[in-house]
Amino acid sequence: MTWSRPTRPRTRGVVALAGAGLVLGTLPALAATSATAAAPVRAADAPYELRNGRTAPVYSYAGAIRETVYVLADDFDGNGQPDRVAVDIVRPAETDRAGEQVPVIMDASPYYLSIGRGNEAEKKTYDEDGNPALTPLFYDNYFVPRGYAFVAVDLAGTARSTGCVDEGGVSDVGSAAAAVDWLNGNAEAVDADGEPVVADWTNGKTGMIGKSYDGTIANGVAALGTEGLETIVPISAISSWYDYTRSQKLPYSWDYAEGLSRRVAADRTEEVDCEATYEGLSADDDDETGRYNAFWAERDHRNGITTKASNVTASVFVMHGLQDLNVKTRHFSKWWKQLGANGVTRKMWLTRLGHVDAFDSDRGRWVKTLHRWFDSELLGVDNGILDEPAVDIETRPNEWTTAAQWPAPGRTVMRPSADGALATDAATGTASWLNAPNQSEAAALTAGSEANRLLFASEPLARDTRLSGETVAKLRVTNEVETGQVGVMLVDYGLDQRVLATGDGARTTEEQSCVGQSTSYDDACYFRMTRNLGRTPFQVVGRGWARLDGARTRDVTVRLDPDDTVVKAGHRLGVVLVGAAPSRVRNVDTSATSRYTVDLARTSFVVPGDVATSPSGARSLDAWLPTRDEVVPGTLAERTPRFQLPR
Repeated sequence: MTWSRPTRPRTRGVVALAGAGLVLGTLPALAATSATAAAPVRAADAPYELRNGRTAPVYSYAGAIRETVYVLADDFDGNGQPDRVAVDIVRPAETDRAGEQVPVIMDASPYYLSIGRGNEAEKKTYDEDGNPALTPLFYDNYFVPRGYAFVAVDLAGTARSTGCVDEGGVSDVGSAAAAVDWLNGNAEAVDADGEPVVADWTNGKTGMIGKSYDGTIANGVAALGTEGLETIVPISAISSWYDYTRSQKLPYSWDYAEGLSRRVAADRTEEVDCEATYEGLSADDDDETGRYNAFWAERDHRNGITTKASNVTASVFVMHGLQDLNVKTRHFSKWWKQLGANGVTRKMWLTRLGHVDAFDSDRGRWVKTLHRWFDSELLGVDNGILDEPAVDIETRPNEWTTAAQWPAPGRTVMRPSADGALATDAATGTASWLNAPNQSEAAALTAGSEANRLLFASEPLARDTRLSGETVAKLRVTNEVETGQVGVMLVDYGLDQRVLATGDGARTTEEQSCVGQSTSYDDACYFRMTRNLGRTPFQVVGRGWARLDGARTRDVTVRLDPDDTVVKAGHRLGVVLVGAAPSRVRNVDTSATSRYTVDLARTSFVVPGDVATSPSGARSLDAWLPTRDEVVPGTLAERTPRFQLPR
């Protein structure tokens, strides 16, 4: 289905807000500044004040206007009526009483009444008049007092919106884009009584933010080239739903699009028959072959039918965890590369964690950086953030580096040999393994399972080596079944203190910190998370899987999920080849007798770093490879569930 957004006449300021919403509390006098704090400086003709170069909290959060409007989007579900998209708004009272116009920070989500948002799974609540009371996350508490509005959008088919969910498709992206259009004067909205409402309280500039599914929507709306969208902050976000559901034609689960769409619609308040939509998702996803078809092209925000990186005009601030096994790292890596190729203004934060928001793990630095980013991109504050290094990377636990670009330069082509060596020299001969449908990842990476995997290992590294970016495996492989599969893992072998992989590498503490202003019904206090650290004998620093169709002997390129980490001197790099990978993908080869063989002369691994080794004389695996009994709990992430939410 191809979709194009209609452009409507701009109508800012023509109609006054009907039923301006509930004003809770009164606007108190501004708190006096301390003797040591810089006094706020009012920007000329702007609705904000600066203190120490950042917008100051000079508006009342308790006194803010809280209201709901319903944006009239396209008829995405085909019932002959525009979809009504519920848009909950929190904005300074002065935008109504004094006519001030402010920019908008938006989080468009399918989760507001289903699984909730954030580490504490907050859900929206409403007062007796139906106006928003608790809006999840800290964005409203922190930014509304600083001269922004916060807008929380229920995607079509979820919460209080009409329409049907179509995981990542035109309804998802289009309903959020319609909300941006309304804020920019290019769409219509009504209040609960059906009276027209215009957003004459905003300057038309919107920044979208959100984690996982929410950040994916931000990517999609930006990839439409939506007018008025000035910046996006996608956190652990998907850039292509095909890559979220597949690894080179191997599915992570079956009928995922239908299952996820039904799940996020389960707690909606509007009764709509969406069975045809849901059933169509499974009919069109082509799980059986794993192919990229028109269904997935509609859900590809990098180079899709309508959403593509070449359309992006908004600036982009990416945040992602380098051990994210939910929304895998290829999502930010490919998105980042294509944005750069199209000249998009970019910034990026990468942590050693998994699917974790930096607000939870690195709160102080993250909020300060995010604040400066929105001040720069939505208010035009010249605070120097665009002159700083574009990328912040945690390459080791709590050790950060900055860079102007990503990934870092440096590549080494390494080749396998029949004796299990991994070096820069070419080799001859073949090596093979038997498929093991039930082999665990731990078994494949440790001693004692040589028949069911291949392991090629380098000599010890001569120096600390940074591996930054994507490992590419180029294989000449022969298999004995019509449809097979191959998995490749790059492993850092060596005892070291690391961020553990289980639980996304973090745990929630009992310590709270408050970010912004609070009310009795919406506080700004959240529990902190801390990194789970431990000494482990190895760490996987890249995984990739590919389906093998057609000819029994073929050349295949397997692209591993990228990482950015420092491997210590004395450690070894290992490359592990397997067939079935039941903890990671759905097996298409379930035979325990099929053999896979690689032609060593036509097999190589492009490793993202300048690798130099020193001879050790210890080639035997028994001399250094850990056994399963030696694997520290938490070394490997838990089995990937058959159905997980991008949350």
